[in-house]
Amino acid sequence: MAPNITVKVHPVVLFSIVDSYERRNDGAERVIGTLLGSYEKGGVEVTNCFCVPHNESQDEVAVDLEFAKNMFELHKKVNSAEVIVGWYATGPDVTSHSVLIHDYYSREATNPVHLTLDTLMADNKINIKAYTSTPFGVPGKNVGTMFTPCKVEVIGYEAEMIGLKLTQRTKHSKQRSVECVPDFDAVGQACREMREMLEVVMSYVDDVLTGKTPPDNNVGRMLLDIIQSIPQMENDKFQNMLNSNMKDLLMVVYLSQLTKTQLALNEKLSLL
Repeated sequence: MAPNITVKVHPVVLFSIVDSYERRNDGAERVIGTLLGSYEKGGVEVTNCFCVPHNESQDEVAVDLEFAKNMFELHKKVNSAEVIVGWYATGPDVTSHSVLIHDYYSREATNPVHLTLDTLMADNKINIKAYTSTPFGVPGKNVGTMFTPCKVEVIGYEAEMIGLKLTQRTKHSKQRSVECVPDFDAVGQACREMREMLEVVMSYVDDVLTGKTPPDNNVGRMLLDIIQSIPQMENDKFQNMLNSNMKDLLMVVYLSQLTKTQLALNEKLSLL
């Protein structure tokens, strides 16, 4: 695998790694695990992972390989499209034992990637790094392994990004918790965010037209795709559709409040 590949990691993978680190055994300095995902042109997409028990000391490392194989077989029953693409470890750097662990995953996957997550927050943030292995040495002699850094991107599905945005709101709460947003508030928030993004796009287009910003063909293609994806609908039909959906939402709210009142009344009557 070329060293200039891009490793795309989904947020659920990062949350799973941090959760495994928080639940580690007493005395364990780090945790390791298997990365699952798929290979794509120019990189790897990591969509899932699971922790693998191991014991580690300064002189040796022991990994529960049987557990790793059984867990992967279970994952294949749920999602057969995911394959082993590498392994992860918590910590800021690659250790001397990483070569031994990487050797095992080299037998389970084609050119596996090694992902490190700095849960110690040495730089006051969780650094994410990815590596690929490259053998080196003199022909006929002992061959070593060199870890080459590669680019890391955090991507996510639409549902993941919605959950991630909701999680980010907890940093402003002392209880580290946030209530679910009602439907009407969620629609209003989405409209405000869309308006802000439209203002950024319009500012960019104006700068290109006036010559302040050089044009980018890729951005132009994406804007054209967005415009073409907008459904062509007359204003009257759009207004009727919006009013119909609004009436449905109001009816759901009314029925839920009616059910809540009925349950409360039934509870009072049962006490008589």
